[in-house]
Amino acid sequence: MARVGVIGGGAFGTAMACVIRRSGHDTVIWAREREVVAAINTDGVNPVFLPGLRVLPGIVATNDLAVAVADADFLLLAPPAQHMRAVTTQLRPFLEDGTPVVTCSKGIERSTRALMSQVIAETLPGAPVAVLSGPSFAHDIAVDQPVGVTLACADLALGEQLAQMIGTPRFRTYLSDDVTGALVGGVLKNVIAIACGVAMGRKLGESARATLFARGLAEMARLGVAMGARLETFMGLSGAGDLSLSCNSRNSRNTSLGIALGEGRQLHDILRERVTVQEGVHSAESVVVLARRHDVDMPIVMAVDQVLNHDASVEEAIARLLAHPYHFDRVTGK
Repeated sequence: MARVGVIGGGAFGTAMACVIRRSGHDTVIWAREREVVAAINTDGVNPVFLPGLRVLPGIVATNDLAVAVADADFLLLAPPAQHMRAVTTQLRPFLEDGTPVVTCSKGIERSTRALMSQVIAETLPGAPVAVLSGPSFAHDIAVDQPVGVTLACADLALGEQLAQMIGTPRFRTYLSDDVTGALVGGVLKNVIAIACGVAMGRKLGESARATLFARGLAEMARLGVAMGARLETFMGLSGAGDLSLSCNSRNSRNTSLGIALGEGRQLHDILRERVTVQEGVHSAESVVVLARRHDVDMPIVMAVDQVLNHDASVEEAIARLLAHPYHFDRVTGK
């Protein structure tokens, strides 16, 4: 039995705490919100971020990072990507060097364009880093429906240990050493899901959404390979798998945001109504910067960024995509 700290009391962090507890480990979850901590400890629920579901007995919640980190065999990091640096900076005084951390956050730091592994390497330099990514809705994880994810770690021996400790018969952890590929897939699927949601909201048809999915996967792979990832990673769970789930379900936060945009609603009105984070909104602009830095053609991502951050209308963005030059249909290269 291990002791595991789960950092982040949102929907995904709470669901992963259930997985860790189901695996038989002592599980402490840190949440910023005092009402979340009180509800988990008193009533066994997280009504703010995972309403209607029970949290497994034995999970302990705390507002104190030192308590969550104390004697932990490893940590699962599940804060919103834009908060990762602040949270891990606060963690550093309490974390022993050599304690592994597994990031579940799917995003790019907007101010630096850094992947989560890079943020963690700067703020927790003594911690080995792994990435957990794949097609996994928090609800499905929490109620123990079958789920498959990628566990990526440069140190395969450590990755194997973590995969064994996290995995259960119904939460399948598939090992990889392509950390960059797993991270890029998690970032891009959110942005492409917004595009697919816009197509749904605009009633452009299933063929248009399938085209966005396929061309979006090509954009994901092109950028990832340019950043040092392996092409085959994007054909797996943390690439095509995660993209498929997000782009084909109205339960995806990014897809549902895209649907609302496609229906004519304004971004600020959509975001004002939501307590959860749509990482694709924060990531689109950063991905465009990375695409230009690596000289990679990403017209779908650029169209999403124009709508989200540059006041382009949905109709303008669609027109630009439809006018994009034809080119040889390949996954890598321009």
